Amino acid sequence: MNKEIFKRADKELVRADKALRSAVTLLAEELYEDTISRAYYAVLHAAKGALAVANISTDSHAGVRRMFCLHLVKDGLIEDEYARILVSEQEDRELSDYDIDIVINESRARQRTQDAEKFLHRIKQYIEATRESGSGKDILPTDKY
Repeated sequence: MNKEIFKRADKELVRADKALRSAVTLLAEELYEDTISRAYYAVLHAAKGALAVANISTDSHAGVRRMFCLHLVKDGLIEDEYARILVSEQEDRELSDYDIDIVINESRARQRTQDAEKFLHRIKQYIEATRESGSGKDILPTDKY
């Protein structure tokens, strides 16, 4: 087992935690579009951490989504529900960041934040279980989309 993969995964989790804390703060301040954006980045960084311990590295948002679904969900390491959260978070982030006509309400922002919390919790469980089982591998870039 290469300890470097867990260092990388842990760095991604630190980023995910910070993004989630930002989402919670922005939600309290009623900045709903920004809440959704930070909730998505919490999920993105958590997904990248999970991919790291699965020996997968990718540089793009689409690559993270594709590799997460293909290598973690399809292989049964992470439940389908978390793929749906990743997809929903990414779609809502794109809408909230780029569609100036969309109105993001509190309910939607709160749901995205709660889903991000749930996603991050599950990914932390996965990484810790992987760490304890000693099943990590060297990280090799497999996707440059």
